[in-house]
Amino acid sequence: MNVTVWEKGCLMLLAATVMSLVLLGGAPCYAQDTETPAASAEAPATEDVDLGVGYALDNAFLFIAAILVFFMQAGFAMVEAGFNSAKNAVNILFKNSMDICVGLLLFFFFGFGLMYPTSYTGDWDNVSSFFAFGGSGLAGYAVSADRTFSPEADWFFQAVFAATAATIVSGAVAGRMKVGAYLVYSAILTGLIYPISGYWKWGGGWLMQFGEKTADGWSMGFQDFAGSAVVHGVGGFAGLAGAIVLGPRLGRFVNGKGIPMPGHSLPLAALGVFILWFGWYGFNPGSQLAFQSTSDIDATMHIAVTTSLSAAAGGLCATLLSWFLYGKPDLSMGLNGILGGLVGITACCDCMSNHMAIIVGLVAGVLIIAGILLLDKLQIDDPVGAWPVHGLCGMWGCMAIGILPNTHLASGATSFGIQLTGTLAICAWSFVTMLVLFSAMKAMGFLRVSQADEHQGLDLTEHGMKAYTAS
Repeated sequence: MNVTVWEKGCLMLLAATVMSLVLLGGAPCYAQDTETPAASAEAPATEDVDLGVGYALDNAFLFIAAILVFFMQAGFAMVEAGFNSAKNAVNILFKNSMDICVGLLLFFFFGFGLMYPTSYTGDWDNVSSFFAFGGSGLAGYAVSADRTFSPEADWFFQAVFAATAATIVSGAVAGRMKVGAYLVYSAILTGLIYPISGYWKWGGGWLMQFGEKTADGWSMGFQDFAGSAVVHGVGGFAGLAGAIVLGPRLGRFVNGKGIPMPGHSLPLAALGVFILWFGWYGFNPGSQLAFQSTSDIDATMHIAVTTSLSAAAGGLCATLLSWFLYGKPDLSMGLNGILGGLVGITACCDCMSNHMAIIVGLVAGVLIIAGILLLDKLQIDDPVGAWPVHGLCGMWGCMAIGILPNTHLASGATSFGIQLTGTLAICAWSFVTMLVLFSAMKAMGFLRVSQADEHQGLDLTEHGMKAYTAS
């Protein structure tokens, strides 16, 4: 593999950025001028108080949920590898493994402080609702005697969500993107782009500031329970930007006609989908964030049921629709339909009835087919359907709250206009910033591999190894 001056420079910049964050991680930086609290650089100070069984239960449940979300990385790796050529399998596995490695480090030193700045000690009365930075690492984390979670449990659960957003793009740009360019993208999305828009919603930023301000906060806000837009929309639209700037794989479109390029292992892809479905029971139920009371555990179980029903409806709908259109049931469409149902219900799994959850999944199944056909018509190459699954169905999940009957609409906690504003803001933020990033790397000649390398496969040209060797 020939490494250009630009590639060397960008890789050195990435390495220097990570090392700088590591070295500076013990020195918190606050959005307001405040006295830095006396705390260990390794972990925030905690009071030596036994908070009881309830505290232990909440933290244990959240830890298990975080592990399930972490395991979704394996699911993404299997889906993306299975839906792509065998000659690019190592490259896909590499990108997924680096997403979690780079993502966890940058989210620890930088991303968490951007996304949850008010979790740190500081004067937050006049902080901007668009951008704020609480600190680096967890040393400045504000620990109260009546806390629900330990700082480490809180960080770990949020960190695996950040890595999930980043890894969605891997499949959309498979088979033609340079390793160095992908690492730069992954670092910027996880450390900067995702945390900023995440702050707008989950950190208490402007998307939660609608209606009248009361003693308990704002009366209305954008609703996205577990991240249809905050996580999946960000990843899906980043993937769309990457696919557009990169251009299609060689031979994908000939004379304006789409040429199918089947993946090398549907069993691998199917296994990945089932792993993702399994991990989603950490993603959605875990986002309840409280598990010790009767009402909390009832809500958690309701979320698990709505998640299951939507996934089942999405998979069945996409399968039947593909059967009608093509004369035979398409497994890949059915698998993506399952994922679309899961993404769609992620925003509204807490507020939809069981019957409405099925509607959410059915619409997601239709959107999967429509999205894939639209990309084909526009000659945009998305090998795994990342944008239809995560981008399009992510938007639908948030908009469903403003359209279908649910408890948030009934209580006046949101409206169609608020849901539309939040959905468009988050997805546009990801798409535009990533379009600029990918375009800049393309202009530097740092984005796409050569035609010769693409023909040979990225496993050999980028990594010097094969995923499968002859016995």
